[in-house]
Amino acid sequence: MKRMSIFCMLFFCSTMVLTASSPRTLKYKQIQKKIRDLESMVKDKDAELLHTPESLVEGCLSTAVTCFKKGIQKLQPASSQENEAFAKAIRIVSKFTYRDSGEHCEFTCESYEKKTPKEFLKGFENLMK
Repeated sequence: MKRMSIFCMLFFCSTMVLTASSPRTLKYKQIQKKIRDLESMVKDKDAELLHTPESLVEGCLSTAVTCFKKGIQKLQPASSQENEAFAKAIRIVSKFTYRDSGEHCEFTCESYEKKTPKEFLKGFENLMK
């Protein structure tokens, strides 16, 4: 009976470990949520257009992430009331990192088309998926 209860405890613990989300997955979900939050807070009219990477190839993901991180710093809040929440969302999104695969990418940030801040954020959210 003792062995059976130990086996059940081990089985339960191992299934809990397998079903738990990894810290990286949770971080990605948090960043995606903050990107969606920024879409409603960002100034879109009379705002600077930002280079928005699209149709990415595997070797250029690092360059695309760098472009998005540079662009995030140029975003402005739509109203002064949202300033604190906006700044917090920008900080969280800016922490996103991607390990470089070591491949050389022929594209630069400037080679991508410029789009509005909301389209820029949608492109970033698509990259995160």
